[in-house]
Amino acid sequence: MTPTRSRTLWLRTEPLHAVIYFDERCRGLGRAVGLKGFWMGYFAARTAPMGRVGSAVATAALGVFAPGMVARALPSAWEYASPDRVLEERARLTARALRQLIPGVDALASVVNPLLATVVEDAPPLARPLFAANRDLYDRADPVERLWHLTTCVREFRGDAHVAALADHGLDAREALALAAATGRVSADGIRRDRGWSEEEWAATADAMRGRGLLDAAGVATEQGRTERQLIESATDRLAGRLLRPLAESETDGLLAALEPATRRILDLDVVPFPNPIGLPRTVS
Repeated sequence: MTPTRSRTLWLRTEPLHAVIYFDERCRGLGRAVGLKGFWMGYFAARTAPMGRVGSAVATAALGVFAPGMVARALPSAWEYASPDRVLEERARLTARALRQLIPGVDALASVVNPLLATVVEDAPPLARPLFAANRDLYDRADPVERLWHLTTCVREFRGDAHVAALADHGLDAREALALAAATGRVSADGIRRDRGWSEEEWAATADAMRGRGLLDAAGVATEQGRTERQLIESATDRLAGRLLRPLAESETDGLLAALEPATRRILDLDVVPFPNPIGLPRTVS
């Protein structure tokens, strides 16, 4: 499959997955299970499929968060709620949110779940830790819970691929974020705070990247920096495109077409803010 289809799959599944971060019905997940604050809930929900994971493993898998930020949440989150408890609550809350946001989401699930399941079952777990952990969880009795879990598998497969692409291009977590901000993909101040980096750490990273020719004196991406970022996106698209291998071209087109109205609905309702820390654009194609 071409990178264009691979990217379109991301654009039409990421908003469905992203309700867990942005919809008010889901943002209280941490409090609902006894955790302390949004970020402890975030890290617990992202990593619960891997079990009682500690901060070092979580930081490596997630790719772009400051180690200290992760360490404030993990492993202490598991003292308040077990991974199983977190997983059940995230399934319940995301399905409820999708049902309230998208009319006919149960009918959508009946159409797209078999195709997404084919994609997820065929995808290789090797070197894809978050995808591998989530793949074991998608077989839910509730069709909308199943839909959300399948889109989560798609997003984590792509996320694992993206982290691999960043590492292959020699970027560490801060450099990856700084380059994304310098190319306008995300807000610089917002992404620095949301990912737990200090102003001093951010400034040091900018200096290092200027030395590598990726940023200019004003902190804007140079032509070399823009090229580097595009190469990373292209590599991510290529690696994530492995997902679509088991589908015929007509099946892929049918899947993407079926997902489009639901994705547009979530974006039109402004569930996801723009700009946002996940770099999701308003377009669905």
